[in-house]
Amino acid sequence: CTFHDVDPSVGAFLAPTVLRATDPTARSIHATEAFGPVCTLIGYDGPDDAIRLAALGAGSLVASVVTSDVAEAAALTLGIAAHHGRVHVLDASTATTSTGHGSPLPTLVHGGPGRAGGGEEMGGLRGIRHHMQTTAIQGSPDVLTAVTGQWMPGATRHVDRGHPFKLHFDDLELGTAIRTDSRTVTLEDIEGFAHSTGDHFYAHMDEKAAAASPIFGGRVAHGYLVLSLAAGLFVWPDPGPVLANYGIDRCRFAKPTYPGDTLTVWLTAKRKTLRTGAGYGEVAWDAQVVNQADEVVAAYDVLTMVANRPGVNGAAESEPA
Repeated sequence: CTFHDVDPSVGAFLAPTVLRATDPTARSIHATEAFGPVCTLIGYDGPDDAIRLAALGAGSLVASVVTSDVAEAAALTLGIAAHHGRVHVLDASTATTSTGHGSPLPTLVHGGPGRAGGGEEMGGLRGIRHHMQTTAIQGSPDVLTAVTGQWMPGATRHVDRGHPFKLHFDDLELGTAIRTDSRTVTLEDIEGFAHSTGDHFYAHMDEKAAAASPIFGGRVAHGYLVLSLAAGLFVWPDPGPVLANYGIDRCRFAKPTYPGDTLTVWLTAKRKTLRTGAGYGEVAWDAQVVNQADEVVAAYDVLTMVANRPGVNGAAESEPA
């Protein structure tokens, strides 16, 4: 390598330099990117002016917002987000753990619009999906169930296989379902639930206030009472393949339940996930609670752990008597 007008024993490095802009809108400030220990101080007149100036860069990988005012941080972040791939908001509470202006984390998107290249990388699973083909599938609910491996609303329910909680993971097919017996909700049920839980919300306990509600028009059952009564309708009480209920997902109360309403549950095997070597798998059940008019009052997914047959997938060779 031949050096010209440079002393190689000393090096050729630019000292850290801070410049001050006399014209905040000068094109060179925003269009020329200097790779080195150089920065330019640009004055601005409030958040709106800062947002306007940040847009003149026509896109960047990352911008840092440093402020102790959370309202100002929110306004600036939303205002400049369209021009930056990442916004790093820094205040006193995060300063000691800051990754730095230019250091993205693996789960964060790294890339930016406009002059930043219009690209995107990392972002965890989102980044991986950029390298995968996305295909839309059209078909009947039964076809979509077969293709996706998840029971779809409107697909066939198989109600001729007995109570599904008596089936091992290996024997349970998607769409296996039960329509339960019915249960009428009484005012005594509502008051008893309120007293046992301490939930005395007016819509359950105060007839006058509930009647004045623009939503209810009268006393209604607790949503969690509806879920409890539904469980009482579909749960198989004896020991069997269902080992545990570990939660519910996507719960929505679609319609109020009033004293005198009669509830029935549709429970359908929706999704199966094998826990390799554990002796069981996870089963998600589509639960729909309907009233006497067949209107859905609650819908949710019940999450359970269901045992494999004896000797399968690490399960014990025999079941408890």
